[in-house]
Amino acid sequence: MDNSPNATTRGNCVRRSRHILTLLLSCTFPMTVLSIDAARAEEVYFDPQLLEHNGQQGDNVDLSIFSKGDKAQVAGVYDTAIYVNLDKVLQQEIRYGQMPDGSLAPEITPDLLRAMNVRVDAFPSLVNHQHDAPLDTLARYIPAAAAKFDFNRMRLDISIPQAAMDQKANGYVDPKKWDDGVPVLFSNYAFSGSQRKNKNGSDDSSQYLNVQNGLNLGPWRLRNYSTYSSSDGQQSWDAISTYAQRDIKSLKSQFLIGESSTPGDLFPSLQFTGVQLASDDNMLPDSQRGFAPTIRGIANSNAEVTIRQDGYIIYQSYVAPGAFEINDLYPSSYSGDLEVTIKEADGTERRFNQPFSSVPVMQRPGRLKYSGTAGRYRSNNNGDKEPDFAQGTVIYGVSNEITTYAGTLLSPDYLSGMAGVGFSLLSLGSVSVDITQAQTTLDNNKNSSGQSYRVQYSKNIETTDTNFSVASYRYSTRGFYDFDEANQAQDNETQEGHKRSKYQVSVNQSMWEGASLYASAYQQDYWRDSNKEKNISLGVNSTLYGISYNLSYSYSQLDGEDNDQQIALNIRVPLSRWLPQSWATYNVTHDKEGETRQQVGLSGTALDDHRLSYSLQQSHTRQVGNDSSNINTSYRSSYGTLNAGYYYDSDSQQISYGVAGGVVAHAHGVTLSQPLGDSFALIDTNGASGARVQNLPGLRTDWRGYAVVPYLTSYTENRIVLDTTTLPDDVDVTNTSELVIPNKGAMVVAHFDAHIGARALIKLVRNDGTAVPFGAVAVSEDQSLENIVDDGGVLYLTGIKTDEQVGLHVKWGIAANQQCKASINLKPVASSVQSVTASCL
Repeated sequence: MDNSPNATTRGNCVRRSRHILTLLLSCTFPMTVLSIDAARAEEVYFDPQLLEHNGQQGDNVDLSIFSKGDKAQVAGVYDTAIYVNLDKVLQQEIRYGQMPDGSLAPEITPDLLRAMNVRVDAFPSLVNHQHDAPLDTLARYIPAAAAKFDFNRMRLDISIPQAAMDQKANGYVDPKKWDDGVPVLFSNYAFSGSQRKNKNGSDDSSQYLNVQNGLNLGPWRLRNYSTYSSSDGQQSWDAISTYAQRDIKSLKSQFLIGESSTPGDLFPSLQFTGVQLASDDNMLPDSQRGFAPTIRGIANSNAEVTIRQDGYIIYQSYVAPGAFEINDLYPSSYSGDLEVTIKEADGTERRFNQPFSSVPVMQRPGRLKYSGTAGRYRSNNNGDKEPDFAQGTVIYGVSNEITTYAGTLLSPDYLSGMAGVGFSLLSLGSVSVDITQAQTTLDNNKNSSGQSYRVQYSKNIETTDTNFSVASYRYSTRGFYDFDEANQAQDNETQEGHKRSKYQVSVNQSMWEGASLYASAYQQDYWRDSNKEKNISLGVNSTLYGISYNLSYSYSQLDGEDNDQQIALNIRVPLSRWLPQSWATYNVTHDKEGETRQQVGLSGTALDDHRLSYSLQQSHTRQVGNDSSNINTSYRSSYGTLNAGYYYDSDSQQISYGVAGGVVAHAHGVTLSQPLGDSFALIDTNGASGARVQNLPGLRTDWRGYAVVPYLTSYTENRIVLDTTTLPDDVDVTNTSELVIPNKGAMVVAHFDAHIGARALIKLVRNDGTAVPFGAVAVSEDQSLENIVDDGGVLYLTGIKTDEQVGLHVKWGIAANQQCKASINLKPVASSVQSVTASCL
């Protein structure tokens, strides 16, 4: 095995030219293969002298390794994607040794196995082995383990029995990889305005600005949320909230100090100024968020376990003989029986069903979710009390069938406690029941106490494909006040008008293929108040031959106001056959006053990456004979999103406008961006401008080579990929994708090693006038450029700096006469590829 310092360079270079070598050897010298007795077969030797052309000498590169077959490659170090049981776990450089048949064998060490979550300590032979020394054969240390290297894809597939793996949940990301990001100061803004001209001369205008400012220092996040509005001469500037926050990785929680709101899992959410520590489900793997049952069973051999829900496979894995446990399911819905299939090694199968249904409060077995808040209550209404308070909640998954929860809230004039349980009814669905006891000191100094009872139900009826996503009912006695009501300013001695009962239900029913029926209803009533709040909506969605239909009915009534009723039909027809990415729309609505409004429109996207969107509508109202026209456009660029619109009817016309985006100040300057999400990334391409990012319309690097990917998913692997088809002619990128794992609110950096410069075909000629031999490796002095010389002595390089002397070291052996040095100095030219000749001395 070659352990010389140049082994890595040679390995990388030969990999780049493997297709050229294969093509030359197979096409230039065809051979007729005859049937030869295996015992007499000898290794075929190909004489490299036959590759010499144009007077080249015979001191050429040793290519004998390639005569050993298609699998033969040069030993060395290669950047490798490592897959364990078909899941990618690492991307790093691996050293490969030479096998007798010329193929490569990876040098796997116990340290590497630990990095792949293998239970090294469970195998004495591995524990006793030097931690950084290669293993001769993987199967010798771990029975049934195997490794296979795909050189063309630079992929190493390693198969490890499940019993030898330190099992992690699907989607698990090691917290050590969570990235706090780099220091950054940013502002995320959205500005909109309108100018209206009325026929009667009463013109008006309005503007609105929403600003979310942030500062990141290490794990700390400082945030401010403010708004500005101006209308009819009235202006206001409001600071909505300001707080500092950081994650506590060991507790899977977020710590916050400042102005924010409490979780709404058990008690109604409250605005406060103070401190809070609360569980963050986003810090869990995707497969452990929300509720799913733990599946237990027994395998008689190395068995395949498959779990289906609604006919779809949601989980599949292999387990070792004996009892097994699966606790990282990621169900496709919150209810519906799970069908578990255990397929043994001999092909026999066993099946059983696991009933599954959950209400929102339910947690997985063993999962503890909590929150604790202490501070001052903040009210949006003038005159309300704003007392100090403390609140704590806890939710615990006892088993697949039972989740318990409790909470308490106390302040000088208020004390409440609640307790409840959520449990599965197996095939009948799931339900949660809780009771809250509260004691309140009212404004008239009288004490009032009461209870509030709540029932929630969820069920998916598979036989009819009916889903009760949420159905709940709450009843509060006359003496019960929630914390908001207890602090509201009261105008009478009886302190009445607080909530009495509330129910809500949401149902989805699948019908024929491509059609569904939905319904939801809500009602709230109050003590000593005959008025009720109501909301009902019904609808049917359907798709036929690509045309979408929606028929809906809505009814709403607010306290003290007349009810509103409407029925509407919406039709959407794709026009892609004639106009790409476009749709024709027709809408008609009819209200309880007998007024009918019809609207036809055209909408779609344009430009190569769909960064321009548009819509045009023409409306007619039959009763009043009023027609109106409306046009809206939106354009997404790297620097923000622009919106513009125009509306016209017989009485008025209005122009609307808007801009939204982000301003990001980092260590290298200021970069403008599209509207920012919670976590985002800064792309650094070494100054390469104009590079686009896949799947993000309008996003490309600016004139300094920077761009901001506006939204990422926290605590999860996010892959950022450059669109190489859009790179300028003078830009070459070594890595086209980067993997980032940001913490909540972090700005992480995705660095792409781009080389900016000319492209050239360089004819390398030695001092005797002959060309440098085929297969020679050429490397620049700064190691940034490298490639292999072709059979004509020509070297192709990209990213060469112009107007600057570039030195090359060319080597095709270890002897002094098998090396030379050349230098080139290219000038900027219009041609995309230059052709030059350089002396190699």
